[in-house]
Amino acid sequence: MLKGKKIVLGITGSIAAYKACLIIRELIKAGAEVQVVITPAGKEFITPITLSALTHKPVISEFFSQRDGTWNSHVDLGLWADAMLIAPCTASTLGKMANGIADNMLITTYLSMKAPVFIAPAMDLDMYQHPTTQQNMERLKSFGNQIIEPASGFLASGLEGKGRMEEPDKIVAFLENALTPPPSSLTGKKILITAGPTYEKIDPVRFIGNYSSGKMGFALAEECARRGAEVTLVAGPVSLECSEAIHRVDVESCEEMYQTATAFFKTSDAAILCAAVADFRPEHQATEKIKRDKPTPTPSLKGGEHGSMMLRLVENPDIAAALGQMKQEEQVLVGFALETNDEQANAQKKLQKKNLDFIVLNSLQNEGTCFQSDNNQISIISRDGQKDFGKKSKKEVACDIIDELAKRL
Repeated sequence: MLKGKKIVLGITGSIAAYKACLIIRELIKAGAEVQVVITPAGKEFITPITLSALTHKPVISEFFSQRDGTWNSHVDLGLWADAMLIAPCTASTLGKMANGIADNMLITTYLSMKAPVFIAPAMDLDMYQHPTTQQNMERLKSFGNQIIEPASGFLASGLEGKGRMEEPDKIVAFLENALTPPPSSLTGKKILITAGPTYEKIDPVRFIGNYSSGKMGFALAEECARRGAEVTLVAGPVSLECSEAIHRVDVESCEEMYQTATAFFKTSDAAILCAAVADFRPEHQATEKIKRDKPTPTPSLKGGEHGSMMLRLVENPDIAAALGQMKQEEQVLVGFALETNDEQANAQKKLQKKNLDFIVLNSLQNEGTCFQSDNNQISIISRDGQKDFGKKSKKEVACDIIDELAKRL
């Protein structure tokens, strides 16, 4: 419930602005106090009088409310609110928010906001798919904003896509879930999480790596912290940020991740091994950049005929196996298996071999999940059986995984 919560509702110039009335009704029904901030374009679609009648508060649109010097303080709004919801949010407002273009009251309020910000995009489907819009949304996510994914529809090309603003009841449910006091099921527990790829250097400028973005591991770390755990996040080279409550250790290679993970696991109650660790590394690293016409003469880098080069690889330490051997009876160890074929059989084998308590299986055959995606589709496999889940956001998947972990601690 949202009882006692103070919500700033930002409304922009979209045809979906009429749905703001339904959002207000749902928010007030849930116990929230709502203050509307609307852009000049938004007033072309819905009148401030209607909105004021629903909220019992004057609608804020301009910096100066009267010509006598009375003005609306965006700073005060940023301090007053428990959350800001921008619904509907047009492509234009997304761009301004992403780039700090503070040319109206809504954007200045957003830039002053101390509370969490939730954004419900609403626009033409093709506009939503445009790389500029997608880039702006990714930028806003990196600032810590939460995007309420729009509903599905059909593009002008006939292909299915997204763009239509999510329904008001689902938007309010999203806020309720996000603003509900977190469960304290992991209070006092120490959780170790690995995330992202590892880079194995060939020379000072080249490496062997993979496509992992680290999003799943970071979502797990945030969820554990939200539930009261003391989290150590061992992160490979990624561009993601995490909350200050998380103890983050940045590493690059498998060897660095291995040394860090084995050190922290000794005092951890549980470990979640979500990183996509390279199984192999070059036997030797060249100290200088390898030239096309002169491959560096080392035992593992040999020039071949017709400009070819042979790269000798050696096996990296197995972090999961090492922690499985170290694991004490009271510790919980969770692994991940990303498979392309024979998924269940391979995951079961890894579960037994690495002494895991359960393993999270995902597959590259599930389109729109895994690497770089914001979504995932998993199965949780343990000695007790298998639980299959539908396609969800990685944040929602993190909740499912930590629910399973919490049962075992």
